[in-house]
Amino acid sequence: MTIHQAPDAFGYESFLAAHQRKEVLRFIACGSVDDGKSTLIGRLLHDTKQVFDDQITALRRDSRKHGTQGQEVDLALLVDGLQAEREQGITIDVAYRFFSTDRRSFIVADTPGHEQYTRNMATGASTADVAVILVDARQGLTRQTRRHALLVSMLGIRRVVLAINKMDLVGWSQATFDAIVAGFSAFAETLGFAEIRPIPLSAKNGDNVVLPAISAPWYAGTPLLAYLETVPVREAALAAPFRMAVQWVNRPNSDFRGFSGLIASGSVRPGDAVSIAPSGRASTIARIVGPDGDLTSAREGQSVTLVLADEVDASRGSVIAAAAHPMRVSDTLDVRLFWAAETGLAPGASLLAKIGTATANAVVAEIRSRIDPETGKPEPARTLAANDIADVTLKLDRAVAFDPYAETRDTGGLILIDRESTDTAALGLVRAPAAAPAPAPVIGSTRLFARLRRAFGG
Repeated sequence: MTIHQAPDAFGYESFLAAHQRKEVLRFIACGSVDDGKSTLIGRLLHDTKQVFDDQITALRRDSRKHGTQGQEVDLALLVDGLQAEREQGITIDVAYRFFSTDRRSFIVADTPGHEQYTRNMATGASTADVAVILVDARQGLTRQTRRHALLVSMLGIRRVVLAINKMDLVGWSQATFDAIVAGFSAFAETLGFAEIRPIPLSAKNGDNVVLPAISAPWYAGTPLLAYLETVPVREAALAAPFRMAVQWVNRPNSDFRGFSGLIASGSVRPGDAVSIAPSGRASTIARIVGPDGDLTSAREGQSVTLVLADEVDASRGSVIAAAAHPMRVSDTLDVRLFWAAETGLAPGASLLAKIGTATANAVVAEIRSRIDPETGKPEPARTLAANDIADVTLKLDRAVAFDPYAETRDTGGLILIDRESTDTAALGLVRAPAAAPAPAPVIGSTRLFARLRRAFGG
């Protein structure tokens, strides 16, 4: 008779509960071609013991067939899974990997370095909290490195690791490291990063990835993983005002009517005053319903159903927001745009704009300027080509609710969709409109006549 050990003896429930309580950090690895992004992620997976024995065996076999490291194991193949990627030795599509340490769980996106796949890199960056921008110590900053830094800034990532890779190939030269850091800092001066953390490392050898690099005694900072385990996560989204875009109206029977969606920012409790955008109708939260019943509160990142105290008109495309911090509503948007389509863009182009759960017809009213990827400075432009970043004005066929992207990423981001192909043509970030000039003071008729008499000597 075979006796099977009870599942409880393995501690599965406590193991899963511990992982559910862990904070999750989403980050991307980006940079120019052959800077070592896939190798770095492979090294993180390997050195945090996330790779099983059978995967190591397959990796050795694949390294002999597709590897770029001679007789050594090519850790990049842990991430580059497409056949075309292995044949060409490059990353084409975004590859997401999950790994965990005792302190935190991670979702990492390995993004392509080639310019023609920049749109894939932007997709990976759109949900990231931190960007790890790799630089080959032998090559220094490249055009694509600067373009990726611009995109990272544009997409609202405020914390950046400047990972200067392949330091072993320049003899761990501190002068080389300092020169690259100085060049990047000068370029990024106007990009609005809250933190730039430079780290010298060798992804191939593992120096300063998980363990400190003994070859760089002049570096006093932490390895990459130690930084990723302690960097603050989504602090801005929690501090922002409450926002929840309505995904659908939840009405299972005549006695219940709620509005379901994902909380984009802030927190909410029953009794809180809210406004419905873009209509501006006011109400209060009567109930918060979660997967397992009523909740006493809910916060950013939770999917819930909100029941309002009043019968207000709201549907998919509406946003429930904190009454004390109402959203902006307009049919004209100033947008920082990343144009991803192969065809060009000119004023007058008609597309579909999707912001939150709302969809509207959009016309490009004006291309105000294009951002030079070499300098980060705006320059005049009449049209846009693939991978261009520009400031444009969009005219919509109806008013939509929004926040400036700098304040709330989820309610300030949009995509433009090609009408014919239905492909995503652009990513857009709504910018805060320029402050309107102060209205001229209204002068009463008596005072106006007195001024006219003085002016004409009466």
